[in-house]
Amino acid sequence: MVNLMTGKKLGGRYEIVTELGRGAFGITFVAVDTQRPGHPKCVVKQLKPLNTNPYTLTEAKRFFDQEAMILEILGQHDQIPRLLAHFEENQEFYLVQEYIPGQDLSQEMLPGKHLSEAEVSKLLQEILEVLAFVHQQGVIHRDIKPSNIRRRQDGKIILIDFGSVKQITTQVVNSIGQTSFTVAIGTRGYMPSEQADGNPQFSSDVYAVGMIGIQALTGISPKKLPKDVNNEILWRERSHVNPHFANVLDKMVRYDFRQRYLTASQAMHDLNVGKSSDSFPQSQMTEPTNAPSTITLQRPSFTPQWKVFIFVGIAALLATVIVTLLQFTTRKEIVLNREYENHAYEVKIKYPENWARQDIENAITQEVVTFISPKQSDRDKFPGNVTLRVENLPQPLTLAEYTNLLIKEIKNNQPDAKIDLTSTTLANKPANQLVSTITDGTNHLKTLQVFTLKADKAYVIIYTAKIDNYEKYVHTAESMIKSFDIQSLGAAE
Repeated sequence: MVNLMTGKKLGGRYEIVTELGRGAFGITFVAVDTQRPGHPKCVVKQLKPLNTNPYTLTEAKRFFDQEAMILEILGQHDQIPRLLAHFEENQEFYLVQEYIPGQDLSQEMLPGKHLSEAEVSKLLQEILEVLAFVHQQGVIHRDIKPSNIRRRQDGKIILIDFGSVKQITTQVVNSIGQTSFTVAIGTRGYMPSEQADGNPQFSSDVYAVGMIGIQALTGISPKKLPKDVNNEILWRERSHVNPHFANVLDKMVRYDFRQRYLTASQAMHDLNVGKSSDSFPQSQMTEPTNAPSTITLQRPSFTPQWKVFIFVGIAALLATVIVTLLQFTTRKEIVLNREYENHAYEVKIKYPENWARQDIENAITQEVVTFISPKQSDRDKFPGNVTLRVENLPQPLTLAEYTNLLIKEIKNNQPDAKIDLTSTTLANKPANQLVSTITDGTNHLKTLQVFTLKADKAYVIIYTAKIDNYEKYVHTAESMIKSFDIQSLGAAE
C-alpha cells in the first residue's frame, strides 16, 4: 500500500521518507530536514485531535504547547530524543524529534529467551537512571515497554514515545463544551491498575520497568504471567535469582501502588544495594519451590564476658523501645475537639480547641478556611497554620497531572525549592503529598500539602510553618488531615 504522505513536505522543510508506526494516537514518520546540511533524518509525529471545532482546537493547541515545553526540557538528557520543532498545519499538530538509529528492546527480549540476572540488573539500572531524571521533572512517562526503549548504536538505552503527548489526540468535547481526555494511556501488561483507571502515578512507571525485568528473566510476556488471589505477579519459580534482586522486583510490581517504590530513584537505590559485591554466594540463590532443603542449627556458646555485653545490649534495646513507645503515645494524645463543617463545599475537618479559626472563602486563591496554631510569644510573627483549599478545575485532570502542576508552580516561584513527593490517601481517596522548603521574604518555611481530586474539584490541605517550628505542629496537622472528609463522597461514588 502506497503511503500518501511519502514525499510530502511538512512545515516547509520536513520531507516524509517512510512511515515508522501507526496507532490510535497518530502516525509516526521518518523524515529528512531539507534545511540542514546533509539533510539528516528526524522523526515526525502527526497528532490529530478527534474533534476539530474551534474550541477544541484552541484547547488542544494549549495542551500541545505545554507538552512541547516538557519535551524540550526532557530532551536535555542525553538518553531522551531532543525536540527539534513543533508546529500546527491544517488543523493537525506535529512534533519533530531527533532520530535515534538502532533497535528497540523488543528485538532483544524474544519470547522464550532468558536473560541472566546480571544482564537484567544492568538493563533495569540503565532504564531507571533515565526515568529518575524524568520523574525529577515532575513527568510520568505512562507508556514504558520494550518497543519504547531503543538501544542506541553506542549501546546506551534511549527512552522514547512519552504517553503524556498522546492526550492531545484523545481530546473530546462534551455537550456543555467542557474539555476532557481519555487518560487510560499505556499498554496492557505493563500498565498497572491505577493507570488503567486514569490515575497514573510515578510508581506506575516503576511497575512497567519491573515488568520488563520479569519478562527479560522469564521469557514470558507480562500478559501471560499468572497472578495470585491478591493480583500479585507469580514469577519466581520461573527464574533463578538472588533473593534481594527478587524482592526488589516484587516491590516494583506490587498491585497496590502505595506498596511500590514511589519513584525510579528509590527503586534504583535498592537495586544498587544488591550490587555491593560482584557475585552472590550460591547459598543465597532462590531455589525452585519443590526443591528439598536441609537446615542445621547449632546452639551458640557464650562466655561470661559476652553475657554481660548481651545483657547491656538488651537493656539498651528495651530503653529505645520504651522511648519510642512514649513518643508514639504522645503523638496519639493530640485532641481534636472541634469540628469545622462547610455545607457549601461539603467538607468537614477537626481541629484542636486552642487553635484559632479564620474563615476565608477567597474566590481568587480558592482558600476556604485557615486554622492557626497558638501564639508562643510576641516574637512569634509566623505561627504554624493549616489551610484548606477547594479548587475548581478548568478541565478534568488526573492526580498525577494535578501534581505536576503544583510542582511546576512551586518551581516557578521558588526555583531552588526542595520537594519530596509521596503517595497517600485523603478522605479515603488516592492522594499525593508534597513536602517543600521555600523562602518567603526573610522567613524560611516548610510546607506539607496533601491533596486529592473528585470530579471537577481539587481538595488541598496545606500545613505551613517556619523550618525551625515545623516539627512542633506537624503531628497535629497530620491528625487534622486524617480527620478531613468530603461528605458527599460516599453518596456520589
